Amino acid sequence: MNHIPTIGIVGGIGSGKSTVASLFASQGCAVANADENAKKAFEILEVQNQIQDWWGEQIYNSKGDLDTKKIASIVFSDDSERKRLESLIHPIVARFQQEIFDACGDGVIAYVIDAPLLFEAGLELQCDAIVFVEASQETRLRRVLSARGWGENELVTREASQLPLDKKRKKADYVIINEGDLSAVEHRVKEVLEEIRNSDST
Repeated sequence: MNHIPTIGIVGGIGSGKSTVASLFASQGCAVANADENAKKAFEILEVQNQIQDWWGEQIYNSKGDLDTKKIASIVFSDDSERKRLESLIHPIVARFQQEIFDACGDGVIAYVIDAPLLFEAGLELQCDAIVFVEASQETRLRRVLSARGWGENELVTREASQLPLDKKRKKADYVIINEGDLSAVEHRVKEVLEEIRNSDST
């Protein structure tokens, strides 16, 4: 049985990691999106109860749902609180990821982990190759402003809690530039995937 490679995707906030991941998916890869799996983790009652024990009723909005903005304001202003939350959420996200990969059929050609905290969570140890998605600060800021309503301060604050971009890039095996030319990105994804599969089979 041929080994199925696992590919990790990293990059700055707003670099378009999920776009790149979806292009890998279109080529026959199975993708586990850590952000989506984290959202599912927050829906678990035991998780909500634990977070409420830590931070009280303030973490709910007027509808009684978890207020992710309030949680973000807590964890991104206090490293110890962020690490405490990550210790709760990361194992659940890892379980969801494994369930996605286990459910794949025989036709899958690679597993892809799309995780902003790939290195911070130690997930690179599961990967045969790391892909860094690169986009300029201006491009990323424009994207997060449009998609999430963030200003520059929010982007800088959140990225300060992650491994610096230059270190992520140095740890990566491949770079995919994503400044908005989707056809160029798709071409590069196919190129990278072919290289990974070829190197993995030798």
